[in-house]
Amino acid sequence: MNSALLRNPVALAFAALLLAILAAMTFAIVPETRQAVVLRFEKPIYTVNRWRPGEIPGQTGAGLIARVPLFDKIVWVDKRVLDVDLDNTLVLSTDQLRLNVDAFARFRIVNPLRAVTSTGSTSNTEEQVANQLRPLLGTALRNELGKVQFAALLSPERGRVMDAIQASLDRNARRYGAEVVDVRIKHADLPDGSPLESALQRMRTARQQEANTIEAKGQRDAQIVRAEADGTAARIYADAFSKDADFYDFYRAMQSYRHTFGADGGPDPKGSTNLILSPNNSYLREFEGRSR
Repeated sequence: MNSALLRNPVALAFAALLLAILAAMTFAIVPETRQAVVLRFEKPIYTVNRWRPGEIPGQTGAGLIARVPLFDKIVWVDKRVLDVDLDNTLVLSTDQLRLNVDAFARFRIVNPLRAVTSTGSTSNTEEQVANQLRPLLGTALRNELGKVQFAALLSPERGRVMDAIQASLDRNARRYGAEVVDVRIKHADLPDGSPLESALQRMRTARQQEANTIEAKGQRDAQIVRAEADGTAARIYADAFSKDADFYDFYRAMQSYRHTFGADGGPDPKGSTNLILSPNNSYLREFEGRSR
Protein backbone atom coordinates (compact mmCIF):
# COMPACT_ATOMS: atom_id res chain seq x y z
CA MET A 1 0.00 0.00 0.00
CA ASN A 2 2.87 2.32 0.87
CA SER A 3 4.51 1.58 -2.44
CA ALA A 4 1.24 2.36 -4.20
CA LEU A 5 1.06 5.69 -2.36
CA LEU A 6 4.59 6.49 -3.34
CA ARG A 7 3.82 5.70 -6.95
CA ASN A 8 0.84 8.14 -6.81
CA PRO A 9 2.25 11.70 -6.60
CA VAL A 10 -1.21 13.26 -6.28
CA ALA A 11 -2.01 11.23 -3.21
CA LEU A 12 1.43 12.01 -1.80
CA ALA A 13 0.88 15.74 -2.30
CA PHE A 14 -2.57 15.51 -0.74
CA ALA A 15 -1.16 13.72 2.34
CA ALA A 16 1.59 16.32 2.67
CA LEU A 17 -1.02 19.07 2.46
CA LEU A 18 -3.08 17.44 5.22
CA LEU A 19 0.00 17.16 7.43
CA ALA A 20 0.85 20.82 6.79
CA ILE A 21 -2.68 21.90 7.66
CA LEU A 22 -2.66 19.78 10.80
CA ALA A 23 0.71 21.23 11.85
CA ALA A 24 -0.55 24.77 11.24
CA MET A 25 -3.63 24.08 13.36
CA THR A 26 -1.50 22.56 16.12
CA PHE A 27 1.54 24.77 16.34
CA ALA A 28 1.91 28.56 16.48
CA ILE A 29 4.78 30.95 17.00
CA VAL A 30 4.26 33.70 19.59
CA PRO A 31 6.40 36.75 18.71
CA GLU A 32 8.10 38.90 21.34
CA THR A 33 5.76 41.82 20.70
CA ARG A 34 2.50 39.92 21.17
CA GLN A 35 0.66 38.07 23.90
CA ALA A 36 -1.48 35.00 23.20
CA VAL A 37 -4.73 34.05 24.92
CA VAL A 38 -5.77 30.45 24.16
CA LEU A 39 -9.52 29.85 24.01
CA ARG A 40 -11.17 26.45 24.10
CA PHE A 41 -14.78 26.48 23.03
CA GLU A 42 -14.65 30.30 23.30
CA LYS A 43 -13.54 30.13 26.93
CA PRO A 44 -10.02 31.36 27.85
CA ILE A 45 -7.86 28.69 29.45
CA TYR A 46 -4.33 30.20 29.58
CA THR A 47 -2.04 32.96 28.28
CA VAL A 48 1.39 32.88 26.70
CA ASN A 49 4.10 35.58 26.76
CA ARG A 50 2.20 37.83 29.16
CA TRP A 51 3.91 41.18 29.85
CA ARG A 52 5.87 41.44 33.10
CA PRO A 53 7.86 44.37 34.50
CA GLY A 54 11.60 44.15 33.92
CA GLU A 55 11.38 41.23 31.53
CA ILE A 56 14.42 40.40 29.39
CA PRO A 57 13.90 39.87 25.64
CA GLY A 58 14.46 36.25 24.73
CA GLN A 59 13.30 35.05 28.16
CA THR A 60 9.66 36.09 28.01
CA GLY A 61 7.92 32.89 26.98
CA ALA A 62 7.66 33.80 23.31
CA GLY A 63 8.27 31.04 20.77
CA LEU A 64 6.64 27.83 19.55
CA ILE A 65 3.47 26.65 21.32
CA ALA A 66 1.07 23.77 20.70
CA ARG A 67 -2.72 23.70 20.87
CA VAL A 68 -5.50 21.20 20.28
CA PRO A 69 -6.58 21.41 16.65
CA LEU A 70 -10.20 22.43 15.98
CA PHE A 71 -10.85 22.99 19.68
CA ASP A 72 -8.40 25.73 20.62
CA LYS A 73 -8.26 29.28 19.26
CA ILE A 74 -5.58 31.91 19.78
CA VAL A 75 -6.40 35.56 20.38
CA TRP A 76 -3.45 37.86 19.78
CA VAL A 77 -2.95 40.92 22.00
CA ASP A 78 -0.28 43.56 21.38
CA LYS A 79 2.37 43.77 24.08
CA ARG A 80 3.69 47.24 23.22
CA VAL A 81 2.63 50.65 24.49
CA LEU A 82 -0.49 51.87 22.68
CA ASP A 83 -2.19 55.26 22.33
CA VAL A 84 -5.72 56.52 22.78
CA ASP A 85 -6.60 60.03 21.55
CA LEU A 86 -9.34 62.33 22.78
CA ASP A 87 -10.11 65.39 20.65
CA ASN A 88 -12.17 68.52 21.25
CA THR A 89 -13.50 67.65 24.70
CA LEU A 90 -15.46 70.37 26.49
CA VAL A 91 -14.19 70.96 30.06
CA LEU A 92 -15.35 73.53 32.62
CA SER A 93 -12.58 74.82 34.89
CA THR A 94 -13.13 75.91 38.47
CA ASP A 95 -13.10 79.59 37.40
CA GLN A 96 -16.04 78.82 35.08
CA LEU A 97 -14.06 78.87 31.83
CA ARG A 98 -15.17 76.51 29.06
CA LEU A 99 -12.15 74.83 27.49
CA ASN A 100 -11.75 72.72 24.37
CA VAL A 101 -9.17 70.11 25.35
CA ASP A 102 -7.23 67.69 23.15
CA ALA A 103 -5.42 64.96 25.10
CA PHE A 104 -3.96 61.49 24.70
CA ALA A 105 -3.11 58.59 26.98
CA ARG A 106 -0.52 55.87 26.52
CA PHE A 107 -1.36 52.44 27.87
CA ARG A 108 -0.17 48.84 27.82
CA ILE A 109 -2.28 45.70 28.15
CA VAL A 110 -0.73 43.87 31.10
CA ASN A 111 -3.49 41.32 31.64
CA PRO A 112 -4.51 39.98 28.22
CA LEU A 113 -6.91 37.43 29.70
CA ARG A 114 -8.90 40.17 31.46
CA ALA A 115 -8.75 42.36 28.35
CA VAL A 116 -10.35 39.61 26.27
CA THR A 117 -13.01 38.69 28.82
CA SER A 118 -13.94 42.28 29.75
CA THR A 119 -14.35 43.43 26.17
CA GLY A 120 -15.86 40.18 24.92
CA SER A 121 -13.77 40.51 21.78
CA THR A 122 -11.70 37.78 20.13
CA SER A 123 -10.32 40.14 17.48
CA ASN A 124 -8.91 43.68 17.64
CA THR A 125 -8.76 43.48 21.42
CA GLU A 126 -6.44 46.48 21.57
CA GLU A 127 -8.95 48.64 19.69
CA GLN A 128 -11.77 47.48 21.95
CA VAL A 129 -9.75 48.39 25.06
CA ALA A 130 -8.93 51.81 23.56
CA ASN A 131 -12.64 52.39 22.90
CA GLN A 132 -13.35 51.64 26.56
CA LEU A 133 -10.60 53.95 27.78
CA ARG A 134 -11.55 56.94 25.60
CA PRO A 135 -14.69 57.98 27.56
CA LEU A 136 -12.89 57.21 30.83
CA LEU A 137 -10.13 59.62 29.80
CA GLY A 138 -12.76 62.30 29.11
CA THR A 139 -14.31 61.76 32.54
CA ALA A 140 -10.93 61.97 34.27
CA LEU A 141 -10.13 65.20 32.41
CA ARG A 142 -13.41 66.83 33.37
CA ASN A 143 -13.13 65.74 36.99
CA GLU A 144 -9.55 66.89 37.55
CA LEU A 145 -9.55 70.05 35.41
CA GLY A 146 -12.78 71.06 37.10
CA LYS A 147 -10.82 71.35 40.35
CA VAL A 148 -8.26 73.88 39.08
CA GLN A 149 -8.25 77.26 37.38
CA PHE A 150 -7.32 77.71 33.74
CA ALA A 151 -4.09 79.48 34.76
CA ALA A 152 -2.93 76.24 36.45
CA LEU A 153 -2.51 74.67 33.00
CA LEU A 154 0.05 77.35 32.19
CA SER A 155 2.07 76.91 35.39
CA PRO A 156 4.21 74.15 36.97
CA GLU A 157 1.02 72.91 38.64
CA ARG A 158 0.16 71.36 35.26
CA GLY A 159 2.39 68.37 36.10
CA ARG A 160 0.46 67.64 39.28
CA VAL A 161 -2.82 67.83 37.37
CA MET A 162 -1.50 65.37 34.77
CA ASP A 163 -0.46 62.94 37.51
CA ALA A 164 -3.93 63.12 39.06
CA ILE A 165 -5.59 62.44 35.69
CA GLN A 166 -3.26 59.49 35.05
CA ALA A 167 -3.94 57.98 38.48
CA SER A 168 -7.71 58.32 38.02
CA LEU A 169 -7.64 56.77 34.54
CA ASP A 170 -5.29 53.97 35.61
CA ARG A 171 -7.69 52.84 38.35
CA ASN A 172 -10.47 52.38 35.80
CA ALA A 173 -8.18 50.93 33.12
CA ARG A 174 -7.28 48.00 35.39
CA ARG A 175 -10.79 46.64 34.86
CA TYR A 176 -9.85 46.08 31.21
CA GLY A 177 -6.43 44.60 31.89
CA ALA A 178 -4.60 47.78 30.93
CA GLU A 179 -2.04 49.96 32.67
CA VAL A 180 -1.86 53.70 31.91
CA VAL A 181 1.77 54.80 31.60
CA ASP A 182 1.26 58.46 30.64
CA VAL A 183 -1.37 61.13 30.06
CA ARG A 184 -0.74 64.43 28.29
CA ILE A 185 -2.82 67.41 27.21
CA LYS A 186 -1.90 68.44 23.68
CA HIS A 187 -3.62 71.80 24.03
CA ALA A 188 -6.47 73.46 25.92
CA ASP A 189 -8.07 76.40 24.16
CA LEU A 190 -10.88 78.78 24.95
CA PRO A 191 -13.70 78.53 22.39
CA ASP A 192 -13.73 81.08 19.56
CA GLY A 193 -16.21 83.96 19.33
CA SER A 194 -18.15 85.74 22.05
CA PRO A 195 -17.52 83.06 24.70
CA LEU A 196 -13.80 83.70 24.28
CA GLU A 197 -14.21 87.47 24.66
CA SER A 198 -16.43 86.96 27.67
CA ALA A 199 -13.90 84.62 29.27
CA LEU A 200 -11.06 87.05 28.64
CA GLN A 201 -13.08 89.89 30.13
CA ARG A 202 -13.80 87.81 33.24
CA MET A 203 -10.09 87.04 33.52
CA ARG A 204 -9.18 90.73 33.18
CA THR A 205 -11.78 91.69 35.80
CA ALA A 206 -10.55 89.01 38.18
CA ARG A 207 -6.92 90.12 37.77
CA GLN A 208 -7.89 93.78 38.29
CA GLN A 209 -9.80 92.92 41.45
CA GLU A 210 -6.83 90.95 42.69
CA ALA A 211 -4.51 93.89 41.93
CA ASN A 212 -6.85 96.32 43.75
CA THR A 213 -6.93 94.02 46.77
CA ILE A 214 -3.13 93.79 46.86
CA GLU A 215 -2.80 97.58 46.50
CA ALA A 216 -5.31 98.24 49.29
CA LYS A 217 -3.54 95.79 51.56
CA GLY A 218 -0.20 97.46 50.78
CA GLN A 219 -1.59 100.90 51.59
CA ARG A 220 -3.05 99.61 54.85
CA ASP A 221 0.23 98.01 55.85
CA ALA A 222 2.09 101.23 54.93
CA GLN A 223 -0.22 103.31 57.10
CA ILE A 224 0.25 100.91 59.99
CA VAL A 225 4.05 101.05 59.64
CA ARG A 226 3.99 104.85 59.32
CA ALA A 227 1.79 105.23 62.38
CA GLU A 228 3.98 102.90 64.41
CA ALA A 229 7.08 104.83 63.29
CA ASP A 230 5.50 108.18 64.19
CA GLY A 231 4.47 106.82 67.54
CA THR A 232 7.96 105.51 68.21
CA ALA A 233 9.51 108.84 67.20
CA ALA A 234 7.10 110.79 69.40
CA ARG A 235 7.86 108.51 72.33
CA ILE A 236 11.61 108.94 71.85
CA TYR A 237 11.24 112.75 71.65
CA ALA A 238 9.01 112.78 74.72
CA ASP A 239 11.45 110.64 76.68
CA ALA A 240 14.36 112.86 75.63
CA PHE A 241 12.74 116.22 76.30
CA SER A 242 11.07 115.15 79.53
CA LYS A 243 14.52 114.90 81.08
CA ASP A 244 15.00 118.71 80.71
CA ALA A 245 11.84 120.74 80.06
CA ASP A 246 13.72 124.05 79.96
CA PHE A 247 16.05 122.77 77.29
CA TYR A 248 13.05 121.56 75.29
CA ASP A 249 11.50 125.07 75.46
CA PHE A 250 14.81 126.59 74.45
CA TYR A 251 15.22 124.19 71.53
CA ARG A 252 11.72 124.81 70.22
CA ALA A 253 12.21 128.57 70.54
CA MET A 254 15.44 128.40 68.54
CA GLN A 255 13.70 126.45 65.82
CA SER A 256 10.92 129.03 65.70
CA TYR A 257 13.39 131.94 65.54
CA ARG A 258 15.32 130.24 62.74
CA HIS A 259 12.19 129.75 60.68
CA THR A 260 10.70 133.17 61.44
CA PHE A 261 13.82 135.13 60.60
CA GLY A 262 14.37 133.20 57.35
CA ALA A 263 17.65 131.51 58.17
CA ASP A 264 16.40 128.06 57.13
CA GLY A 265 14.60 129.04 53.91
CA GLY A 266 11.45 130.52 55.43
CA PRO A 267 9.45 133.45 54.07
CA ASP A 268 12.61 135.53 53.46
CA PRO A 269 15.84 133.48 53.19
CA LYS A 270 17.97 136.66 53.16
CA GLY A 271 16.92 137.51 56.73
CA SER A 272 15.25 140.84 55.95
CA THR A 273 12.08 140.10 57.90
CA ASN A 274 10.90 143.03 60.05
CA LEU A 275 9.14 142.37 63.34
CA ILE A 276 7.72 145.01 65.69
CA LEU A 277 7.31 143.56 69.16
CA SER A 278 7.09 145.05 72.64
CA PRO A 279 10.13 144.58 74.87
CA ASN A 280 8.23 142.34 77.24
CA ASN A 281 6.78 140.05 74.51
CA SER A 282 6.95 136.43 75.60
CA TYR A 283 8.12 135.36 72.13
CA LEU A 284 11.46 137.10 72.75
CA ARG A 285 11.88 135.60 76.19
CA GLU A 286 14.90 133.50 75.19
CA PHE A 287 16.75 136.66 74.06
CA GLU A 288 16.51 138.08 77.58
CA GLY A 289 18.81 135.35 78.88
CA ARG A 290 18.18 132.40 81.20
CA SER A 291 19.19 134.38 84.30
CA ARG A 292 16.13 136.63 84.20
